[in-house]
Amino acid sequence: MAVTIEKHATVGDAQRALGGDAVYLGGGTILMREINAGLVQGKIIRSTDPVLKQIRQSGDGFEIGAGVTMSALANHAELAFLHPVVRAIGGPQIRNMATVGGNLFAEPPYGDLAAALLALGARLVMTGGQARPIEEFFRDRKRAGLITAIQLPRPRDNKSFAFHKVSRVKPKGVSVMSFSALLPRDAGRLRGVRIACIGLGPGPLRAFSAERALEGQVLDAASITRATQLVTDGLEPPTDALASSWYRREVAGVHLARLLERMI
Repeated sequence: MAVTIEKHATVGDAQRALGGDAVYLGGGTILMREINAGLVQGKIIRSTDPVLKQIRQSGDGFEIGAGVTMSALANHAELAFLHPVVRAIGGPQIRNMATVGGNLFAEPPYGDLAAALLALGARLVMTGGQARPIEEFFRDRKRAGLITAIQLPRPRDNKSFAFHKVSRVKPKGVSVMSFSALLPRDAGRLRGVRIACIGLGPGPLRAFSAERALEGQVLDAASITRATQLVTDGLEPPTDALASSWYRREVAGVHLARLLERMI
């Protein structure tokens, strides 16, 4: 079967064109590889809607179009808190193509930015204009539909959010695991803790037991130790070509500790 490409001027038109075997093409870093390998055939849907490329302030945060590339994020001064995440994704060629929306659908070992957005409490704007919490999206992302934009709160300060990636190939290898942590403080105590990871389950997940160990605490050696002991509680780290489940369980606490210690 031949591959045909349809371009649509709006995301709504693109959404209506999807159906059957049709698939949506964003940046193409994942889908183009599958097309070239003959794994995807039939109708390919694209959209040239300018809203997909916009980054704008929205309230006390940002609204980022789903078609914004990693390079655009890395060059946006007000999104400096995301720069360590996007600069750890691939090399320059990949970052010039890969999009925010595409990373949300990326399967392990990809998805570092998706996990960071989960930690930051992002909301996703769907084609119809409704916004939904990112947690709902990850529960069934294969049937989510098209995403127009990501609503992203701004961290309170430079020490509220941090990212740590573990890979076997530096600087641009895929993740054995990565952690993103949002640790807002109120009178010196942690309130609203969110810790997200990839590499410890089938996709981006929150480490709820580690979050509970930190909530309401002062961030110090004792609270960090409690959190790291619980980081894989309730999670099922996979065994794959990068690492075994046993290895991931053994080192997850070490790497979470390295992240949290930087945030004291």
